[in-house]
Amino acid sequence: MSGLLAPPVELTSMDNLFSHADDAIPDPAEPGDALDPVIWTVTVPGPVAQAFVGFTEHTHLWWPLETHGVYGAGSYVEFEENFILETADDGRTAIWGTIDDWQPPLSFHAIWHPGTTALWSTEVRVAFRSVAAGTEVRLVHDGWEGAEDPSATRASYTADWPEVLNRFVRFMGGTVPEG
Repeated sequence: MSGLLAPPVELTSMDNLFSHADDAIPDPAEPGDALDPVIWTVTVPGPVAQAFVGFTEHTHLWWPLETHGVYGAGSYVEFEENFILETADDGRTAIWGTIDDWQPPLSFHAIWHPGTTALWSTEVRVAFRSVAAGTEVRLVHDGWEGAEDPSATRASYTADWPEVLNRFVRFMGGTVPEG
């Protein structure tokens, strides 16, 4: 009977047989291609409640719609119910985001997709806290994996958020450093 048994196979030969499998499945412990959140912090004069209201109820007065809107200059942006909406002067509307966590006057979180479908969305959280100079406004934008082109979307917002937030600072009576 011993003639019917094959010689024992060393485990190293089995490792070689499946050596390509390691290339196909990424190790979840490795960071991979994850994109870091975009984080911007500005300080505006005045109390937290005033900054929150300025940001959420008077957005149409400071948001640079001429460069950062779906319909451009002449449209109107507002927080309405659970949405952030832009309305064109002819009545068309675009949903910029859906608010899923509303904690006035401290923070809000939105699924963010201005000008696109919610299928291609990212996430924006804005938090307000009291500091000696007034109110610190901290914006964290992440969830890049939800964007149609994550790297390009992140790069675009990295460049655009400073202009948007600096407009808010000026609207609230603050000064923006040169450069």
